[in-house]
Amino acid sequence: MKEKFEILQSTCIPLPLENVDTDQIIPARFLKATTKEGFGENLFRDWRYDKQGNKIDSFVLNNPMYSGKILVAGKNFGSGSSREHAAWAIAGYGFRVVVSSFFADIHKNNELNNGVLPVVVTEDFLAEIFASIDKDAKTELEVNLPEQKITNRATGRCENFEINGYKKHCLMNGLDDIDFLLTNRDKIEEYEGRVFSNG
Repeated sequence: MKEKFEILQSTCIPLPLENVDTDQIIPARFLKATTKEGFGENLFRDWRYDKQGNKIDSFVLNNPMYSGKILVAGKNFGSGSSREHAAWAIAGYGFRVVVSSFFADIHKNNELNNGVLPVVVTEDFLAEIFASIDKDAKTELEVNLPEQKITNRATGRCENFEINGYKKHCLMNGLDDIDFLLTNRDKIEEYEGRVFSNG
């Protein structure tokens, strides 16, 4: 069971770069691991640290001005290979929401499967969010999953976003696919009993 998601109000970490691919999110050399633990510390590894392992102060994750559970990214986030490890790294770092004007489909689904909500907004609204954060690093967004609405609390502007009904149910109830099946075990067993007894 994961943490249930209903309404999140948080400051943001801005990443105003387009076409961020999964190799930039989690470099290929970290893909040997088979469990999800430890991936968060290597999120954007080659942007966060130099080759000697020292923090690169200019990268946003190393800037103490910015914090929060929402990553605001440029257009076409998560392109490239389909590695699920990229979503593991985003979730492992502590992000619950990624906001962008466009996500690569496979990465978007991987985020949903790992308890992270990808929120698609218009390019105009995304630009406004970046501008608000640039003006005030403590700018907050409110993400209301039941109403499928995101609000820039600095301006009051909001937009609705789309989400698959099944994935919405899973996020709101803290379920992954296996948890969902287990919660429906009685129905599955009842159905199997009917089918096999009639067969």
